[in-house]
This record gives sequence, C-alpha cells and structure tokens, in this order.
Amino acid sequence: MIAAIIAALIAALIALRGFGAHADNLYALIAARPTWILGCLPFVALLLAIAIVPMIPSMEHWWERNSSKLLVSCALGIAALVWLASEVSVDAAATAAMHGLNEYVPFIILLLSLFMISGGISMGGSFSATPRMNTGILAVGAVLANLLGTTGASMLLIRPLLQANSHRSCRTHTVVFFIFIVSNCGGLLLPIGDPPLFLGYLRGVPFEWTLTLWKPWLFVNGALLCVFYAVDLRRWKQEGFHQHRESLTHAKGLTIHGSNNAILLILAVLAVALVAPGKPLPLLGVVAPNLLREGMLVVLAGFSMLITPMKIRTLQGFSFTPIGEVAAIFSGLFLAMQIPMAVLSANGGELGINTPMAFFWITGALSSVLDNAPTYVVFLEVANTQTPQHIADGILPLASGEFVRHDFLAAISCGAVFMGAMTYIGNGPNLMVRAIASNEGVNMPSFGRYIAWSCCVLLPILAAASYIFLR
Repeated sequence: MIAAIIAALIAALIALRGFGAHADNLYALIAARPTWILGCLPFVALLLAIAIVPMIPSMEHWWERNSSKLLVSCALGIAALVWLASEVSVDAAATAAMHGLNEYVPFIILLLSLFMISGGISMGGSFSATPRMNTGILAVGAVLANLLGTTGASMLLIRPLLQANSHRSCRTHTVVFFIFIVSNCGGLLLPIGDPPLFLGYLRGVPFEWTLTLWKPWLFVNGALLCVFYAVDLRRWKQEGFHQHRESLTHAKGLTIHGSNNAILLILAVLAVALVAPGKPLPLLGVVAPNLLREGMLVVLAGFSMLITPMKIRTLQGFSFTPIGEVAAIFSGLFLAMQIPMAVLSANGGELGINTPMAFFWITGALSSVLDNAPTYVVFLEVANTQTPQHIADGILPLASGEFVRHDFLAAISCGAVFMGAMTYIGNGPNLMVRAIASNEGVNMPSFGRYIAWSCCVLLPILAAASYIFLR
C-alpha cells in the first residue's frame, strides 16, 4: 500500500508541474477570501479524527485499519482542494496540491527509508535489567533517535528492553520513560530525528541548525534519565533480590544482527544532509535535480531489503503497518494544511504570539493533543510573519527565501518535539510502543493515567527548560 501511495503521488506531482504558473500569490488569494474558515475545516476535522476516533469504542477497530485512515485522510484533503477550486480557482487548487505533494513525497520517503534500514538491525541476547543498565539503554536510545528517527529507535530498542525486564513485577514506568525519551525528546538534534524537524528542513531550515539545540536536549533528556534512575532503583529494591537473581545469573550480553545496515544508515543521513534539490552537489558542482535525494534513499532502502536476511527482520518484529499508518494519515494532511498555512502566513502577526516562551507553550500544547508535525509547520508560518524580512543578528535566513528568528525557531522546535510526549497521540511512535508493550503483558496506563505521568514528571522538566533556555 505504501509503494502504491508514493507512486501515485509522484505521478500526480509530475502531472501538476504545468499548473500554477500564474498563482505565485496563492496564499494572499486564499487569505483574502471571506469564507477561508470553511476551507480550514478539512484540516481541523482530520486532526480531530486522529485525536478522537481511536478513543471511540465503536470505531476503534475500524480505525485500526490503515485503509480506513487513508480513506478519511484523502477525502478531507480532496475536500480542501474542492473548496480552493470553487472559491479561488482550479489553477490555485492545482498549485496547492503541488505544494503539498512537494513536501509529502520527500517526507514519507525519508521516513520509509529510515524505517526499512533500521528495521534490518536486530538486537539479540540479554542483559541484566538493573537500574543502571536500563538507564544506559534509554540514554543510548536518546542518541539513536537522532540517527534512526524516533520511530526507528523505538522499534529497535523496545523489545529487547521489555525482554530484559520480563522478570520484573512492574515495567510500566520503564515504558513510560521510554516514550518520553526515545520516542520523543531524544530526536531533537537532527532533522531526521523527528517528523516536525524534517518538515522544517524541507521548508528551508539548514540541516545542521538543529545541532544548536544541544543544550535543551541535554538538559531535558539528562533530567528524565536521572528521574528514571531514581524511580527504577526504588522499585528494584522493593521487588527484592530474589526476583532479580535469574536475570543477573543468565545475562549473556547484547548482540547486534544486520550491522551492515549501519553503513546504509550513514549513507542515508549523508544523502539528506548533502543533496538538496536545486543546490550544487558536493565536489561535483552539478545542480541536484528534483527527487535525486529521494531516489538515493529508495535505492538504499531497497539494498537493505536485499542484503538483510528475513529472519533478522522477523526477530525485530518488522512490519510495514506502522509506517503505513503514517503514510495514510499524512497523504491528505499535507493537502488540507495548505489553506490554514495561507491564512497564518497572511494573518499570523495578529495572533499576539511574539515571544519565544509563547511559541514554546502554544506549539507544545497543541502538539500534545494533535500531531506535532503539522503543528510545527503552522507555527513556523506564524514565526515568519513575526520576523523582519532582512538579515540581521539573531535572524536565520531559510533556503526558501524567508527569515525566522533563531529564538522563535528554537522554541517551536523544542515545543513540538518535547511536548509530543505529553499524550499518546502527540507523536506517531507513542501508540506503537504502547501497543507493543501491551502485547508483551505490560499494564500500560490509560490515556488519562498517562497524562498524569507526563504532567507529574515531564511537564516540570519542560517548564524549567523553557525558563532557562527560551526566555
């Protein structure tokens, strides 16, 4: 299904190349329409569907099918284009579709390639699930989240961690902190770490810029690791040595299978960092054509499938279902969000969001209850309207020709990435990890109890981080 979606959208992207030649002022045209709020309804409806439908008992199983998500997403994306065609022009609708596909195709190909390559790396063996070792695994996950993406790192580490802790009577806190760190907060340092940051990269944020966020990354993840160690140590002592004797006696150490994929992973990161459409290729000086980067990623992912024995992927529990869910949901989301993007680009300065702290908390709050990727894009547009359109101290020129204040972009990035961990629906890997842990017999918190965990543990740390780094 994923291959069919991508092939169809690439074909549509090529077909739409001839449209929009006279629609450069598309955003202004949309924002000028008095009925623009109707055009935003498909985007709002899709975000609400992602957040609410999984919690409706009668629709829960229907929504679990990726075909259902694809149906809803495409229907609402097309509804947004229909509004554009009727209220503005057919040419404007085609241009908006081209803008959306220009972002969707690189976005989903990156996630797919990282997912396929990381899915070829399997961890075997066992380790003693001491508080120190568990904390070390989470720390490694925080680093790997930047190289494999939060989804890839989560899928790689969650099963070995659960297996090592299988003898323990309480594993809930371990999975909750895993979601906090590996599935969310760890992926702040590279655009491939978390989907919001890659969308920023596609919109012109330099690839290496996110490395400047190492201080809040270190503070938040370091604080979470310290709290986890204290909680895990206390519960380790409460459980008693007799419960841990077998784990301590039979630990064999970790083994890694499919290590050839690590080379492919490095090549994929280099492709994303060095190959940008319309920019000269390193050493060659030839301008990179459109979709060259994506073609390289597809080749690397295909090569990973060829050289990796299927038994390694089976050990890892590899399945295309999780990435299929992302592909289905975002297929229409990138189309539907073109209209709110236009409105915010034209009117964002009137919202009164004009400080880094405000950007952090509003982006974070919405990332908690909606998906953090489109939320990031929305407030990047707002930040653009709040930034003087010239190069000056503290202002970052984007490859797209726009400008954004460093402190605004830092606040938006931290808010989207960190606070995607506040609920199960804030970031894609959250629900995947919860499902895997539940299948392994972990008594995972309900939606409300998980929020209680995040409010008690994560929220105070994020408040401190915002006060220290984002004032």
